[in-house]
Amino acid sequence: MSPAFNHQRRRFFGIAAMTVAAAEFGMTAIANARSPAASLAAVRAGGNTSFAALKQIKAGVLDIGYAEAGPVDGPVVLLVHGWPYDIRSYVDVAPILADAGYRVIIPYLRGHGTTRFLSDETPRNGQQAALAADMIAFMDALGVEKAILGGYDWGARTVSIMAALWPERCKAMVSVSGYLIGSQAANSTPLPPAAELSWWYQFYFATERGRLGYAANTHEFAKLIWRTASPTWKFDDETFHRSATTFDNPDHVDITIHNYRWRLGLAEGEAEYDAYERQLAMRPIITIPTITMEGDENAAPHPEPSSYAKKFSGRYEHRNVAGVGHNLPQEAPQTFAKAILDVAKF
Repeated sequence: MSPAFNHQRRRFFGIAAMTVAAAEFGMTAIANARSPAASLAAVRAGGNTSFAALKQIKAGVLDIGYAEAGPVDGPVVLLVHGWPYDIRSYVDVAPILADAGYRVIIPYLRGHGTTRFLSDETPRNGQQAALAADMIAFMDALGVEKAILGGYDWGARTVSIMAALWPERCKAMVSVSGYLIGSQAANSTPLPPAAELSWWYQFYFATERGRLGYAANTHEFAKLIWRTASPTWKFDDETFHRSATTFDNPDHVDITIHNYRWRLGLAEGEAEYDAYERQLAMRPIITIPTITMEGDENAAPHPEPSSYAKKFSGRYEHRNVAGVGHNLPQEAPQTFAKAILDVAKF
């Protein structure tokens, strides 16, 4: 573990008694909760529009904004959103899990929503290891020792990295599109033309024209991705506009551009993450219990499930979801929430 996390670990163990107490009460919270079946039946996609008041907590290099639902003494579920989306991808998932007795925590990634850098001097770095390290620092700041993880898109990559590098902090995982851990070396290999076409925006962002274009048309760009990645998702303007405020974060464009340029080896990362990236470049096996999912209408670039099934050595299951696109938690909240409830029992 990097020395950068030592101070967070000291803080974590300083409140260990509170964590143990929460764990002791967690099973009671679940026992007294509404049955999962009742919660699943009561929630429909688009049935909720917002969370309760957002919270903020200083963690690592960030002041992270996050939503929270469910009993504070319940076992923790950490849900991580993707790009260009936000925490509202889980607005219908959270009530199901909260009713089942779980403490559901949904943070904004760096460059999104109310999350801010603590220092103007910190590089606006979007590399994969940085996002995962943010989530470990976030758990430390909250005093959360272990969590069930869920994610899609950038969030799926982030939770997979957490599971690979910090398995002792992860109880189980649900990952949409499976194993998305990458490396600059792997990304340097050309793909067939049809596959390259689906990554058009990655190459657009590699240019100065693309950076300027995204900065000038962020909302329009995000809506285009929503439509093309989930062609069967009939979201309305109000749903999009509620999430679009997320992209007004002052660091959003810089984080987005750096993320995609770093993937292609066109931007450097930070030295403090080099050791992590070397481990990730070896495509480590994930040992925690995992359910992977894929919507059959996902039009965004994604690997075939057969290509990553052997990357999971613990209890593992893959689920195909009919009629659903890229933003699976928001398009099919009952299905995603059920996967979380199921993997918790693995």
